[in-house]
Amino acid sequence: MQNPPIHLPELDDLDRRILEQLQEDSSLTNQDLAQRVHASPPTCLRRVRRLVDEGVIDRQVAILSAEKLGSTLTAIVEITLDVQAAERLDEFERSLLAERAVLQCYRVSPGPDFVVIAQVKDMPAYHALVHRAFTAQANVRNVRTFFSVHRAKFETRIDVRA
Repeated sequence: MQNPPIHLPELDDLDRRILEQLQEDSSLTNQDLAQRVHASPPTCLRRVRRLVDEGVIDRQVAILSAEKLGSTLTAIVEITLDVQAAERLDEFERSLLAERAVLQCYRVSPGPDFVVIAQVKDMPAYHALVHRAFTAQANVRNVRTFFSVHRAKFETRIDVRA
């Protein structure tokens, strides 16, 4: 079964300026955003609503400091399953959705089946996560983890320039 084509919305220069500003600070008031992108507040509000309705703006969140919240261990985990049938991959993926420590989950190829980014308090919390989410599952063949010792860059920004 072939996936339907993805609808890509038309973005003009104003849309792109709005997206750039919101990626920098999504807490801007509509008035401040309109000023920064050189548009009227009603036009700016209408554009933001359209970008949300079209799914270009997926959600707006606050990015917290893991360090200041005591969650200092970042784990990059490669997971290989025994059986890679589509339903088994979907099953494993669904199991990770409920794991609060799992920040990102990617199905990848080639190499392992999944790469997971997890943020935990410490090594005991990591071991609990591994047991609960990975090794306790019968279909997991291999778990290989890398621990971040330094993060040089972290961005949530997507380049929207034409």
